[in-house]
Amino acid sequence: MRKRNAERTISKRRCEVKVLFVDDEVDFLEVMVKRLKKRDLDVTSLSDGNKVIELIEKNNFDVVVLDVRMPGCKNGIEILKDIKKCRPLVEVVMLTGHALLDVAKEGIENGAFDYMVKPADIDELFYILNDAYKKKTIQESKIKNIEHLLQNK
Repeated sequence: MRKRNAERTISKRRCEVKVLFVDDEVDFLEVMVKRLKKRDLDVTSLSDGNKVIELIEKNNFDVVVLDVRMPGCKNGIEILKDIKKCRPLVEVVMLTGHALLDVAKEGIENGAFDYMVKPADIDELFYILNDAYKKKTIQESKIKNIEHLLQNK
């Protein structure tokens, strides 16, 4: 009985992680979202990179998994910059089918948390998402502590 309760606690904690997964390859997107949901993450999928900012403004995502190249919209680096302007604490994991080290470097320089090459290993991605969530919650906690100190000044 105790083991079940512990599993539920872990499951609830993981569900706190809100992920937006953006990729124009719909089949890949559906498979990855399904696999992440099986790992108890709260995942929203989006196949249109032009709608990322609109969705981020309306929702409190913790992490965005963002394809670098999506036809018909801005490139992933430009979307990353827009995300960081709109929600600076949201962590972004860049994802591409192209092993382009210069793009990876540019993504990291512009605030991406990490970078993965397709096909992404689901376990590695899961751990990266959890690490990104931890970083975001630590930053939020620091900001709250500073705000508290400023109010009590």
